[in-house]
Amino acid sequence: MGAAYFYHLTNKPLEATLPMLLGKALDVGWRVAVRGTDAARMEWLDQKLWLGPEEGFLPHGLAGGPHDAMQPVLLTTEHAAANDPQCLMTVDGAEVEADDVNALDRVCVLFDGNDPAAVEVARTQWRNLTGAGCSAQYWSEESGRWEKKAEA
Repeated sequence: MGAAYFYHLTNKPLEATLPMLLGKALDVGWRVAVRGTDAARMEWLDQKLWLGPEEGFLPHGLAGGPHDAMQPVLLTTEHAAANDPQCLMTVDGAEVEADDVNALDRVCVLFDGNDPAAVEVARTQWRNLTGAGCSAQYWSEESGRWEKKAEA
């Protein structure tokens, strides 16, 4: 059984934070699915990851390609990911369920702290997951570095 980690983005945007978290997940040997809500937004993230620094290259693919099952990181809008991930990262309020947390080693919920609607979605997800008995942590970068602010 895994845990849900909520990342409240206030200082750095998604395109800066996501590569850092993906790198950490790959370092421990996990395959990762990045679940979003909009195909165009996932294409945008795909481009951001391709255009990152060469020394920080993150092997990844956009779902729908011929090699989805082999991707270390798969960007998708679907609930099921073809790359058999151990870690799920959700962005833009993508749905996450207790079954996801229970089936994976880690679920990361990244949300924009400058968007009141995104904050409310994350709060609802926190209540739903912790209410279902899932372990959860809340991380904030408000101080300029990541700090754990709550745990359930």
